[in-house]
Amino acid sequence: MKMKCPKCGKAMKRDESRTERVEYDGEFAMVEGLSGWFCPSCGEAILDDDSARRYGEAGDTLLAHSRERRQAEIRRIRKKLKLTQVEASQLVGIGKIAFSRYERGETQAPAPLVKLLRLVDQHPELLDEVGAL
Repeated sequence: MKMKCPKCGKAMKRDESRTERVEYDGEFAMVEGLSGWFCPSCGEAILDDDSARRYGEAGDTLLAHSRERRQAEIRRIRKKLKLTQVEASQLVGIGKIAFSRYERGETQAPAPLVKLLRLVDQHPELLDEVGAL
């Protein structure tokens, strides 16, 4: 059986023992023993059901680790700055419930909010200035 790549139209090759790297938020996992069709020209892959499931689970695990790290980082920064959740939420201009959800990992905090907190973490002398904005 021959298969054409849905992305570039070139011939795909069957592989029963491929290793692929899954990346998310600076971390990665290697998923071994993947089977499916792989395009040597553009890198597109069509994985068999079990391989797709394992690849997806690896990505889900990386996402969960990222959320855990981010929630711990938000809490650590807030406590380092000696702020309550209410004060921290006012500092960054969001509601206290939203901030609480970010800190508990129920909702992923937006990247700009995390960057602002990291900036204030590195430069606590800016805390009053950020609060005045």
